Amino acid sequence: MFGRKERGRAADGLEGVITFFGSHHALRAESVLKKAGFPVRLIPGPREISPNCGVALRFSYDRREEALSLLEASSVQIEAVHHYPESSGGLP
Repeated sequence: MFGRKERGRAADGLEGVITFFGSHHALRAESVLKKAGFPVRLIPGPREISPNCGVALRFSYDRREEALSLLEASSVQIEAVHHYPESSGGLP
């Protein structure tokens, strides 16, 4: 049986993190991407990559172009996109 961390990151393939300037943008991004069928998960914003917002969005990094296009079309403002696989540290 997998541990919680292993199940939450490696098994679901969510190796990308989108950071935001405000939590309302993160919530809106989650809604937009979920409606489009993306597997996403809100996480605490990693301080080592962004001091701006306490919330970030974990998503499938290999679909980043599609995700960014959807967010732009929906006027969701993002700070940055990061490749942040499970070996990058203590992200949930």
